[in-house]
Parts: sequence; structure tokens; C-alpha cells
Amino acid sequence: MHDVPLLINIVAALGVAFLGGTLARRIGLPTIVGYLLAGVAIGPFSPAFVGDVETISQLAELGVIFLMFGVGIHFSLRDLWQVRSVALPGAVVQMLCASALGFGLTRLWGWSVASGLMLGIAISVASTVVLLRGLMDNGLLNTRHGQVAVGWLVLEDLASVLILVALPAFAAAGPNVDAQQVVWALVKAGAFIALMLFVGGRVVPWMLMRIAHTRSRELFILVILVLSLGTAIGSAELFGVSLALGAFLAGVVISESPLSHQVGADLLPFREAFAVLFFVSVGMLVNPVYLVANAGQVLALTGLIVVGKSAITLLLGTLLPSPARTALVVAAGLSQIGEFSFIIGQAGLTLGLLDRDQYSLILAGALLSITLNPFMYRLIRPLESVLRRLPGFWQRLDKHGPELPLPGETLSDHVVVVGYGRVGRHVVEVLRALSVPHLVVDSDATRIEQLERRGIPTLFGDAANSEVLSHARLPRARVLVITLPDEAATEMTLMTARRLAPDLPIIARAITPAGVNQLAELGAQDVIHPELEGGLEIVRHTLLRLGFPIREVQKYADAVRREHYEVSDRVEQHARRQFMEAAQILEITLFELAKDSPVAGLTLAEADIRGRTGASVVVILRGQQVLPNPKSHTILQPGDSIGLIGNEGQIAEAERLITQAARAEATPVS
Repeated sequence: MHDVPLLINIVAALGVAFLGGTLARRIGLPTIVGYLLAGVAIGPFSPAFVGDVETISQLAELGVIFLMFGVGIHFSLRDLWQVRSVALPGAVVQMLCASALGFGLTRLWGWSVASGLMLGIAISVASTVVLLRGLMDNGLLNTRHGQVAVGWLVLEDLASVLILVALPAFAAAGPNVDAQQVVWALVKAGAFIALMLFVGGRVVPWMLMRIAHTRSRELFILVILVLSLGTAIGSAELFGVSLALGAFLAGVVISESPLSHQVGADLLPFREAFAVLFFVSVGMLVNPVYLVANAGQVLALTGLIVVGKSAITLLLGTLLPSPARTALVVAAGLSQIGEFSFIIGQAGLTLGLLDRDQYSLILAGALLSITLNPFMYRLIRPLESVLRRLPGFWQRLDKHGPELPLPGETLSDHVVVVGYGRVGRHVVEVLRALSVPHLVVDSDATRIEQLERRGIPTLFGDAANSEVLSHARLPRARVLVITLPDEAATEMTLMTARRLAPDLPIIARAITPAGVNQLAELGAQDVIHPELEGGLEIVRHTLLRLGFPIREVQKYADAVRREHYEVSDRVEQHARRQFMEAAQILEITLFELAKDSPVAGLTLAEADIRGRTGASVVVILRGQQVLPNPKSHTILQPGDSIGLIGNEGQIAEAERLITQAARAEATPVS
């Protein structure tokens, strides 16, 4: 038996994190809650398997580095500048007020001044991970409200970084602060920041571009890892600043490179995996016995985080230049604490400013506040209704402008397009040209920004792994088009959409031949394999150029489609597809019969569409069934698609009859 304690601890931590995260998602909680509970399960206070706290904590340092590196990559001075009038004063005042309340609470408990200050600072900072996930799940991330919340949190993160820089110097000085030592620490930190911004800002982007030109993905990933880890370690060893600050500045420097988005994408798996270990390591330090014995303190601290911080934010909303809805969204998003609180708490623990029990109390407050955070978003509208009944307060809160509508809030009878890649872009351009209302869902921030500049309604988020689809108004949509390049993500999106809107027509893109049948089984009415269709079109043109008869070319295309698309019990679907292709050649126009159409429920003879408009009914599509050359006694049913042939004027007259005329205008013909 090999002695591999490191591997055993990694497998144990990731295994329980997987179980905890899966359970948390199944019951509608953030996965971070599951990771923290997983850490409790294998921690030294658990009667079950006990992981090596020291080993997992060292691995968790990688999680801190990658988390802060990611924060730096996505740090944008431009975005921050746009919301500076709200975010800057709001973040500063809110941190000061929350820290003061936390410190005051600890004084009631008899804590020391240093411990009280550490707890106050720790609870004043919200979790970036939880905030982004909450805004994404509620369709708020790419709204003005979400931008203010993110800018507010970025400033809190920056303040936390400065605190981490100064904390070791103050702790080393003890009760008698040596000003010279503090100044020297700040000078070294300033030198490191200047070196990174002015030298690294030129060297690092140049280096990344040179490595990218080698066309080696392995070298590109290696240089990212060396830059993130090397900068973090070097900053700690040479300049005496925290690993977190070094990693953050490395990310800020790389954010200036045109390759920053690729860096973020390549680093994502490392960040996610080691961030999980970080949260597990945090949970391992929680002593459940202490928390149960001090349940009153746990509830009081959680109340301060959830209710107190929200109340502070709402009160600040009466002073800041933003509408009431923005204040409510920010209050909901910041009513929790997370990774920065853990990092600050760990720094206090390492420096002897907090003991393990006090740190456990911070962790318990984080665990409960993160658990409650999804419910805070659901309280936005009810709380808004309550506040409107307080005219005096509401006028102060909402005096800075009307509330901004949420994305998709005014949409109906629209097309939802999931994925704005090569295929999705074509779909959106056609819908835009035809003035068909549409909403785009995508997880790429750059694409979303481009679409917003063009005035296209968007939702930022991963449709396969978040609740963002619940804000796309699917029950009110006309059709859903899924163009994602990943088949597993398409399947998950399809299942979610079918649950939200059982009767919604869904068109899905398949990546593999096997995926065609799988997506059809999951409920997609139309499944398209773009590579197959593109290949068939090339073959069709090639055979026609070679002089083959068009009927033979069409028969060959039909045979290939049957082989790839057909399922044994889908003959009717095949017939429908054949008709649609023929309709394109014969110029057959389709109109869907609404429930309130004047001809719904009448026979063809009673409707007398040809006699009244001149257009002939040549086919009826009913569900998956094709009814060619329908008889005069055929009853027209709501939901039928009626195929008509005629000139432009006749078709227009038939459309008015079928879709716009009043019921009373239909005169039965016997």
C-alpha cells in the first residue's frame, strides 16, 4: 500500500465537497454552503474521517491565490468609474458602519479590542462569488442595479486588500504600534504595487502575446500558472505583502492584455477546483459543539449580517443618487459574507488576533448568511410594496429617478436565443432584420456588452447551470432556440426550459448524430445538426453542377437525413420535414390558427377561404401530422398551421381573414 496522504486528503476533500455541493444545489442553496458543510464533516471536530487540516489548508492557499487572481482579471476601472457616485461612498460608509456594529456587538460579549475589530472588519465585506451567482441567477448581473452592486463590492474588495497589507505590520507592533514599522511595510507594499503596474503592465502582456504566437496551449497555461503563483509567492517573500495582494495585482496586470479573456477561461478549472478546497478547509475549522453552545451569539451575528447590513444599505440609499430598486438589489446582494471574510479571519487567526472559537463564529455567520441569501432576492418586490406604504421614507429612497425595468420584463411573444456564438449570431441577425422581439442569453460578458450597445435585450448567465432561464419569460415566449456548442449544456438547458414552459416550441442544435435523437427524446420539437445540413447543401450544389437530376439529388439528401435524424417512431416528423423543404420551393405560406381566429372550429367549406380571398388551402400541419390537400369537411382546429398558395394580395387578404377579422365577420357557407 502506497503512503500517499496528500492524495488521500485531496480525494476526501473533493469527494465530500461534491456530495455537499450536489445536495445544496438540489435543495436550492448555493454550492458554497455544501462545501463548508463538507469541511465540517471531515474536520477535526467530526467523529467520522478526519482530514489533515494542515495539508488541506496549504492546498487552500492555492484557492485564495486563484480566487484573487480571477478578481484582478475581471477588475475594470472603467466599469467602476461609471458607478462611482453610488459605489464609492456607499462601500466606504457601509464598511465603516458594519464594522462599528460588529465591534459594538463583541464588546457586549467581552471580547478584546483587537478581536472585536477583526470580527467587525470581517463581516463588513460580502462574498464576490455569492454576489455574482445571486445576480446571475436572478437576471440582474447585466442591469444597472447589478453594475452598482458589483462596483460596490469591488471597492470593498480593494479595501480588504489594503487591510491585508497593513494588518501584519499592526499585529507585529502589538499594543504599542511602531509607526516606523507600519510606514516601512506600506512603503514595501507601495513599491511592489508600482513595480507590478508600471513594469509588469508592459512586460506581462508582451510575454503572453509571445507565448500565444507559439500556438502551444500547454505553454500558454503554464505561463499563466507561473505568473499567478510566482507573483503571489514573490510578493510575500520579497516584499512582505500577502499572497492575496500579489495574486490580485497579477490579475490586474493581465487584464490589460487583449488575451485576458482567454487567460480567465484557461484558469477557470484551476480556480474552481482549488476554491472548493479553500471552502472545505474553512469548514474544517468550524467547531459545531462551540456553535451549539453559543447559539445566541451565532443568531445575533447572523442577524447583524443579514438584517443589519441590509438596513444600512437601504438607509444609505436615501442619500445616494440611485433609484429605490437599485438600493433594494444592492441590499439583498450584500446581506452575506464569504471568501474575503474568511481570508481576513484567517489572517487574524494566524496573527493571534482571533482564536479558533471566535473564527468559528465568523464562519457560522457566513454559512447561515449565504444560506439565506437566495431568499433575500425574493424579498425585493414584497419589500418594495411595503416601503411604498411609507410615503415619507419612499420619497427619500426613490427621489433619484424611476426604477429601471429588469431585462425581459416588458417582453412577450418573443424568441429566446440561448448562445450567441456563430450559429446564434445568425439567428439574432435575422430576427432583428424582421423586427421579431427577441432575448439573448449568453455567459460571455464581452458578447453581452456588445449586444447591449446595440440595444438588444440580454440576460448574462449560464443557462445550463443557473436559474437565469427563469427570468427569460419562457411561458410568454413564442419559441426557444438553443444554439450552444456543447451538447451536455444543451440537454440541461432543454430540460430546464421544458420544466418552466411545457408547451413552448424548442429548436435545438445537435453536435453529434447521437445527440439528435437524445435532444428529440428530451422534448425538442426540431433538432438541427448544422454540420450535416451544411455538408448536404454543399453536396446538393456539387451534384447539380455535375448534371444529376434534381429529384435524384433530393432523394439522396432525404436518405442521408433519414439515416441521421430518424427515430423508428418518428415517421410523421420526417414527413413534416419533407413538406417544409417542399414548401420553400413551392412558395407555400403558413399561418398558425389562434384560438380566437374567426375560422377556428369551422370546416373548410364553412370558412370558404378560397372564395373570400382567392388563396387556396393546400395543406394543414396538425402537431406532427401532415394533411395534404385537405377535404372540404376538414375542421380547422386552433394550433393548426394552414398552408396557402396564392399571389401576394391573396395571401395578405387570407392573413387578415385568419388572424385579424372578428368572429362575427365569418359567414358560414352551407
